[in-house]
Amino acid sequence: MALTESTMLPLGTIAPDFALTDVVTGKAVHRDGFRGQKALLVMFICAHCPYVKHINQGLASLGKDYAGQPIAIVAISANDVDTHPSDSPVGLKQQAETFGFAFPYLYDETQAVARAYRAACTPDLFLFDADFKLVYRGQFDSSRPGNGVPVSGEDLRIAIDTVLAGKPVPADQRPSIGCNIKWKV
Repeated sequence: MALTESTMLPLGTIAPDFALTDVVTGKAVHRDGFRGQKALLVMFICAHCPYVKHINQGLASLGKDYAGQPIAIVAISANDVDTHPSDSPVGLKQQAETFGFAFPYLYDETQAVARAYRAACTPDLFLFDADFKLVYRGQFDSSRPGNGVPVSGEDLRIAIDTVLAGKPVPADQRPSIGCNIKWKV
């Protein structure tokens, strides 16, 4: 496992477009389908990474806690399934069903979306405002496998609540850290 930090995409960056398939429903999901929301959260995660496994339940809780609020949430996995078969659409669907993810889980087979977002690790989290401008990129919280800090999603939840309240998110943000995206060669 290669420990990797988020690239910290510049704040204000417009959310790159995407059109990917949800591994659970088989339906196409498009960025522009979320216009009219106060926020869009794009999370690059996967099934195999110990850092994602550590927060799976927290991600599920986040999705359920913000259901019905004016925020769209999507998860995307872009890992090379030749080297990491558990990150195939079948493995991702199993992860989503096991944890009860209340958000679409998309598979980026070509890795073009991950590259457009400059995603570097799993988890890598990007929160955009109603105009699809990046307002937060960083860690879920300070919990890491083995550090004894409870998983709370505190950093991300504060950012979401701030955006939903119509206030600016502070620019002092800590990068996410986890396994590197498994790029195709």
